[in-house]
Amino acid sequence: MATTDDAGSATRVLILALVALACGHMLSTLLRTIPAVSLDLMAADFHLEPQALASLTSIYLFAFAAAQIPVGAAMDRFGVRPVSLSLLAGTVIGAVASGFATGPASFAVGQFMLGVATSGMLMCPMTLAAKQLSAARFGLWSGAILSIGNIGMLLSASPLAFVVDNWGWRAGFWMSALGGIAVALAVFALVPNQPAEHKDDSSPLSQMIEVLRLGLSRPLRGLIALALVSLATLLVLRGLWGGPWLMQVKGLSRVEAGNQLGAFTLAMIIGPLLIGMIDRRLGRRRDLVAGSHMAGAVLLALMALGAPHYAVSTLFGLPVMPPQYDLVLFVLIGLATSAQPLLFGMSRQLVDAQVAGKALAAINLAFFLGAALMQSVTGAVAALAGLPAVLLFMAAMLALGVLIFLTYTSPRS
Repeated sequence: MATTDDAGSATRVLILALVALACGHMLSTLLRTIPAVSLDLMAADFHLEPQALASLTSIYLFAFAAAQIPVGAAMDRFGVRPVSLSLLAGTVIGAVASGFATGPASFAVGQFMLGVATSGMLMCPMTLAAKQLSAARFGLWSGAILSIGNIGMLLSASPLAFVVDNWGWRAGFWMSALGGIAVALAVFALVPNQPAEHKDDSSPLSQMIEVLRLGLSRPLRGLIALALVSLATLLVLRGLWGGPWLMQVKGLSRVEAGNQLGAFTLAMIIGPLLIGMIDRRLGRRRDLVAGSHMAGAVLLALMALGAPHYAVSTLFGLPVMPPQYDLVLFVLIGLATSAQPLLFGMSRQLVDAQVAGKALAAINLAFFLGAALMQSVTGAVAALAGLPAVLLFMAAMLALGVLIFLTYTSPRS
């Protein structure tokens, strides 16, 4: 009986630790989606065109992606708790710096600091789960971690729109700084101070090279290709262009746009849990990942074609498809493209436990490097061809990623 009690106690400690660390990921998703409902006000404050500021915000994602390699190596070397607490301290400083920015240069510095500091917020709970859970349980928990994290995007929808309307865009960053202090206290209290389970005494440079080598290896190549466009599509749509699309193309107010983005985010919270359950019942992970992402590409294209004078609105004889059309598509896109946890699970099955942190960092690097590239490129696409072209471009990239994924994960290959 003592053994059973000990096992139950260890499980409770692990769950509390994972939830505390997942709250750090929640803070990260809140911070990187603040521009979605405040891009116009920030651009006016800095005397920039919104498209130019959109490209500037990609500094956050580039810094986030670049930091994946040293952060993944650090977690294997030092353990999750000290890395998490260090990153949370940096997040608080970066949020304060962004809130006090007076122009493009100082805002870029704040975004860079936030990108580096929040880079491990997803990998901390993922690495802890990967090292202490079986592959089957890890698949379920990775979905739960993403779902908890996506609550941050729920906070940056209508609640943030209300804050921005009443107290300005800077208040979003200052409130995030307070949230960072609260999460750091929770991590300090709830995450055990354990040494790295598979401590690697090789040099930091060799560990970083190993992360890149794992990412470029043939078994992971198809996963990396899809990871480059998978999360990028969701983050760039939810974190940047969703608000301008609804306000500029569909004529909604800031709070109305926030409500729609809130529904989109709820789908992104529910989606990973649903996909995880379907995966366990279906047992055809590759087909589920490819099919759901291809459906997302089609739905994105349908949203773009509902713009004024585009195919769908013309087909229905309307000047533009109503906002309710976009609401349905946002929810379906959020559900269809929530299969990112399965890419973590697939990578976890291909590597040994001692390099789990590095393999997960390689996938996460692809997720956020892709998001940074997508955000910077779509800024140029928006300036040249408008918002419908942005959605069509993302749909095309998502479909291409699926085709490469299918090619490299084919049993014949």
